[in-house]
Amino acid sequence: MFRSRVVTLGVAALVLTACGGNGADAPQEKKTELTLYNDKGAWTKYFDEMSALSKQSVGLSIKPTGYTDSAQYQAFIKASFRTDVKPDLFTWQTGGMLEQIVKQKQVADTSAIWQEAIKNGDLSKDLMPYYTIGGKQYCVPMNVAYWGMFYNKKIFDKHGLKPPETWDDLIKTADTLKQNGVKAFYHTSVLFSFVWFEQLLAGTDPDLYDRLSTGEAKYTDPGVVQVMEKWKQLIDAGYFINPGDKTDPADVLKNGKAAMVSLGTWFNTSMTQRDLKAGEDYDFFVIPNVNPALPKTSMIFESGPLCSLTKAADPDASTKYLKWWTTAEAQEKWATSRGDVSANPKVKIEDKALGAVTKDAGGGKYRLVNRYFEATPPPVLTAALDGFSKFVTQPGSYKEVLETIQQAADEYWSTHQ
Repeated sequence: MFRSRVVTLGVAALVLTACGGNGADAPQEKKTELTLYNDKGAWTKYFDEMSALSKQSVGLSIKPTGYTDSAQYQAFIKASFRTDVKPDLFTWQTGGMLEQIVKQKQVADTSAIWQEAIKNGDLSKDLMPYYTIGGKQYCVPMNVAYWGMFYNKKIFDKHGLKPPETWDDLIKTADTLKQNGVKAFYHTSVLFSFVWFEQLLAGTDPDLYDRLSTGEAKYTDPGVVQVMEKWKQLIDAGYFINPGDKTDPADVLKNGKAAMVSLGTWFNTSMTQRDLKAGEDYDFFVIPNVNPALPKTSMIFESGPLCSLTKAADPDASTKYLKWWTTAEAQEKWATSRGDVSANPKVKIEDKALGAVTKDAGGGKYRLVNRYFEATPPPVLTAALDGFSKFVTQPGSYKEVLETIQQAADEYWSTHQ
């Protein structure tokens, strides 16, 4: 978080820059290579491939610098706002984290790019709200992802299991695996500790989930408490691996340490990197609702932004690259190289399961629910991640955890409503 004095000085500097351009004594730099800082350290190979294509197509290459620690990355980007080491392009998160840096006047307006891309059919209007702050758009989708369950197909086949159609089916599958000495599910106490909370709440009461993200509901409300009790039951039943296990989830699935991993479709990249084949070694299914009476299956959704700075070294080059990034040419390369889905509706998804999910999600079959990481205001998210990390190792602490998160929520919403 920036102190108000730093923010004020930063905004003042930006105002001076806006009034005087880059100044007569500081001609604008014309770039042919853009720095791209990102929190996708394992994706350097794919960014390099995009760089080669963009150099050929629009005369601009990118030089990626990837971080694997999210906290370190966020600290670096925020620090860069007040130093001379500034990225030309950088990845970020939608929701409160994007709003935070937009309000600090750090992020370039991309409204014109969005208007043209929607007109050309390269972006969907459904994505626009996630990138709209104060009636304007900022950044473009680096990626989109739909969350579901990846599963080890060989383990399923060995025990005669099929993708579940109901929540009860999923629990029966977990029981069968347990009886055969196999842990059903992966979970972790690090960063992604929120995954099962969001899935259980969205699949039980998505309206409550949405109200929680806007401060209209409390973490101590009965519906939220019941979700934590449901989560505790699953842990107590012995369905999960040790949350402190540091094994990469892709390796967990590959080596059979757990039969199922709930993550976004971007996780498919980790599987293909291990030379695993979809439909043979692993597959993907949509997680059924806990509450079967809901009219639509809730599906967690996320979209990660690719942004440029208001005070970019070469604003025209940064804008040109973001515009190209939304095109079918760029997105087809970006999606197929990683084996993932795309934000561009024109791109055909080769993976059968992911292609079906993308089509169904775009066609309105599911109720899309904004991922907890983006839906929750940053100060509340920090408390929640700590709380859920404690809960998965101490399931009996759930009431204390919810009370602690609610204290952070009360403090935040007292000045933001």
